[in-house]
Amino acid sequence: MKITFHGAAGEVTGSCTLIESATATFLIDCGMFQGGGEAYAKNLRALAFDVRRLDFVILTHAHIDHSGLLPRLAMLGYRGPIYTTPASIDLVEVLLLDSAHIQEKEAEWQLRRRHRKGSPARVAQPPLYTVTQAQACLTQVRPAEYDETFSPATGVRCRLRDAGHILGSAIVEVWLEEAGRTRKLVFSGDLGQPGRPVLNDPKLIDDADVLFVESTYGNRLHRRLDETEDEIVDLFQRTLHQRHGNVIIPAFAVGRTQEMLFVLADLVRRGRLAPLTVHVDSPMASKATQITLRHEELLDGPTLDLLDWQRAHPERMRVEFVADAEESIRLNEVRSGAVILSASGMCDAGRIKHHLRYNLPRAECAVLITGFQAAGTLGRRLVDGARLVRLFGEPTPVRAEICTIGGLSAHADQAALLGWLGGFKRPPGRTFIMHGEAETAALFATVVRQQLAWEQVEVPALLQSFVL
Repeated sequence: MKITFHGAAGEVTGSCTLIESATATFLIDCGMFQGGGEAYAKNLRALAFDVRRLDFVILTHAHIDHSGLLPRLAMLGYRGPIYTTPASIDLVEVLLLDSAHIQEKEAEWQLRRRHRKGSPARVAQPPLYTVTQAQACLTQVRPAEYDETFSPATGVRCRLRDAGHILGSAIVEVWLEEAGRTRKLVFSGDLGQPGRPVLNDPKLIDDADVLFVESTYGNRLHRRLDETEDEIVDLFQRTLHQRHGNVIIPAFAVGRTQEMLFVLADLVRRGRLAPLTVHVDSPMASKATQITLRHEELLDGPTLDLLDWQRAHPERMRVEFVADAEESIRLNEVRSGAVILSASGMCDAGRIKHHLRYNLPRAECAVLITGFQAAGTLGRRLVDGARLVRLFGEPTPVRAEICTIGGLSAHADQAALLGWLGGFKRPPGRTFIMHGEAETAALFATVVRQQLAWEQVEVPALLQSFVL
């Protein structure tokens, strides 16, 4: 068996692991590299293998850093099935079409900008794929229910388990038969934080011969949820009632937006916040919220109870989904009291950039950062304390308060990761630490060796291969 890491090795994006066994060749995830000026070139260089040899692909969840190059995979000649959960199928359709649309618009904007400056049109970056190509790729997606075993190829059995990260996210168990021997591979995908709002906790797995585990927050502990709630209440009080400004919340359209709506509604229900109107200014987030409500069987008990309360008291927690661009533009005219949830979560694309353009220069406003910000992104520069950023090619001063909260992460922290690993009844024969920035992954590997006494723990490099 040969394993090659085509992404999420020494970084947190571009998840793509190639497995070549005696009976099958397949991918776990096919994600896009995100953040920084090199991302486009890395995405062009990705998938540097004969994709026509693949028997199948399994998608752990819908986030673009795990799904975003699926249309490009199909463009390059892959015609086989892509297996994922039904909820992920619903979400990945929204995310991939949005990704393609953004790329097309970005390419058009670059062409217009270069034309105005007299630069040759040929230097503009074409989209990695188009909306039409994304739609074609979606015809290859097949549903796989949680906890049900299926056989995507000869000598291969698979099962998806709830990862508790976002709606439909999955841990993947794979049993491979080679030379009369069966070996079990387990891919954590992205693991959720236990006790987090909206979703159930990640399922524990008993055993694995080869384990692939994420390490996004393998170097730290998240704040407790009650501490995070205190920070949110204090920020809203300072911004809305003392300074009379706006609160701008960059949020991933899938997962984080729904969690923020839960937390804010719960704080209103408990009287810790005054009645709120929250503007969700992201067509994708609106669709993702509708999809979430269609899959109530995947939500935890407290979330279902809160939904019942909100439906009974719509005047206390109003959620307004911004439908069109004109309505979004009108929000930028609001000088005080607005709470705007908008994508993208790392501030690099979408409508959030317009809201930042109008609110960052205003000292009475606040930007609430609620999730991981990859190196090279605008969100990361804000978190790191930049006092001047560029938006739409123009310098924009940062005078608004930048507040980062850690208790709502969709990723397990170090303690939760160790807790999940502790569910294995014996150490895996080999463990690969991935989906973490290089220093974080290395540190977490050391922690696993020391605290769990696991010996075969490795941190792969990009494009590194291992033969087992």
